[in-house]
Amino acid sequence: MTDPLTLTRWATWREIHAQPAIWHDWGQQLDVRGLRKWIASLAPSEVWFCGAGTSAYIGDIFVGGVEGRGGPWFRSIPSTDLVSRPHKYLTGRRPLVVNFGRSGNSAESIGTLDALDALCPQAPWLNITCNSDGALARVRTGPKQRVVVLPEITHDTGFAMTSSFSTMLLTALALFDPPCKFSDRCSILGDSLSHLLPQFVTAVGAPPERAVYLGTGPLAFAAREAALKVMELSAGQIPAIWNSVLGFRHGPKSFVTSDTAITVFTSIDKHVARYEADLVAELRRQFPNARVQTIGPAGDIDVAMPFGETWAAPLAVASAQVASVIWSDALGLNVDDPFSGQGTLSRVVADVKLYPVRS
Repeated sequence: MTDPLTLTRWATWREIHAQPAIWHDWGQQLDVRGLRKWIASLAPSEVWFCGAGTSAYIGDIFVGGVEGRGGPWFRSIPSTDLVSRPHKYLTGRRPLVVNFGRSGNSAESIGTLDALDALCPQAPWLNITCNSDGALARVRTGPKQRVVVLPEITHDTGFAMTSSFSTMLLTALALFDPPCKFSDRCSILGDSLSHLLPQFVTAVGAPPERAVYLGTGPLAFAAREAALKVMELSAGQIPAIWNSVLGFRHGPKSFVTSDTAITVFTSIDKHVARYEADLVAELRRQFPNARVQTIGPAGDIDVAMPFGETWAAPLAVASAQVASVIWSDALGLNVDDPFSGQGTLSRVVADVKLYPVRS
């Protein structure tokens, strides 16, 4: 296996390992009380979480964890969907729109704000971004608009979103989950990740032929982000898919070969855990040569979830961040820019042409 000490030459590796300290510091800095007061003053009946790629998955994870909860109707609407069909979403609506963006400069981030101006100018919005110089950070604000700029260290320089993803997710949880002592929670999660990172490193084997990530509820969408990290950092050389634990049997299991790394993010819910245990046993029986591991409470890597699965999602995804860097390096790729020289993918998506939105 790759010597972890050699991986420190990659910015992505350093950014992954910076997350515990970032969370500690951000827990002290974020004006949770002031922002929650502002959100309450808006009394939104709907809150939409928007972003592209990993930034969209933040909303998926949050919404996946709030089933059956009262309050506003939370929706995850990728900006890639909203920009292409703005009238379908915005006509006659007035949601609070939360925009996530690492750089804040993607065409879809700008297109979302343009669509709001054209079709829903009375809708309030909240931009959460990691780049103080990006378009999401530099827009005009007023009584119905706010911008939260995360610390510059979260503006990952590597291709893959790592600390930007986790810290934006924690920010959303601080503002829209039931109230908590955010600083204490960030400290506990940061300490937990510091303890887990060496275990994640030890558990990584050689690059597999394929990878699968599975979970339930918010952890199913954490699995989506985990699979994306593998595909991004391996430049597509390791195909990876995600699914829910029960959904996996309905066709997607056909993806598994003898050299597939399968990771199941396990739940704290005892009812859910029964289904997860059944699938894990089945996979180990049917694919004895595949690598099947569980990450979560009492898993092969034990991850405590004292605040629930949604708050634990950054811990679960960190396991894939670690594995993806190790595999990318072993494949001889530039971990910080896996598509270097290909001109196919870039850190900030390019070549998206925006078309005017007519009111």
